[in-house]
Amino acid sequence: MYEAVHSGADGECADRLVGTAADYGFEGVVLWLDPDAESGIDPEALAAEHGIDVVAGVEIQAGSPGEAGGRVNALREERTVLAVRGGTDAMNRFAVERPEVDVLARPMAGDGDVNHVLAKAAVENGVRLEFSLSPVLRESGGRRVRALQSLRKLREVVGYYDAPVVVSADPESRFELRAPRELAAVGEAIGFDRETIEDGLAEWGRLAERNRRIDSEAFIEPGVQAGRYDEDR
Repeated sequence: MYEAVHSGADGECADRLVGTAADYGFEGVVLWLDPDAESGIDPEALAAEHGIDVVAGVEIQAGSPGEAGGRVNALREERTVLAVRGGTDAMNRFAVERPEVDVLARPMAGDGDVNHVLAKAAVENGVRLEFSLSPVLRESGGRRVRALQSLRKLREVVGYYDAPVVVSADPESRFELRAPRELAAVGEAIGFDRETIEDGLAEWGRLAERNRRIDSEAFIEPGVQAGRYDEDR
């Protein structure tokens, strides 16, 4: 199982995150690397040091679909896993309609929602919808209640259409990491079955493996590549 973690551009912070994830029993992590900062983070070196897979990723946060589209085009070939942060109807729709996007992150945050139209688009384009456990773990009172309601609605919609999902606690430091068994327990406590949570954590690894294979197969000879998304998703 994998977790997706926010590492910024701080190599020391990333090292601690990866080390803690390894201690907690994760097989790998997706590092959301800051696209606007020079990063001294070396995923391969971190993987060798800690003995787990380390995947270079980017979570695009943009104010409009137009801005997000430019960032997707610029960063798609630079990162193994690419996510778009949702939270508005416009951003959610943009993300699920773009085959170049791997994950729609936090779709129920803010004013965001997912209906049957977006779920069907996610299925058609192979875009994973994220079950973010962050608000369940870190919010309280009314915010936590609303987060629970949103997660349950998302579960019903994706379950009906069998839309692909990933699961994350969205940790931004090693102190926010939770072991896979803890996340499974949290999921069960809010009405998810253990298999759904574990499969959503494992999906990060399957996604990274698929994208690495596509990148490898796309290389024909120096200077010549097949289209990265020519094959079915």
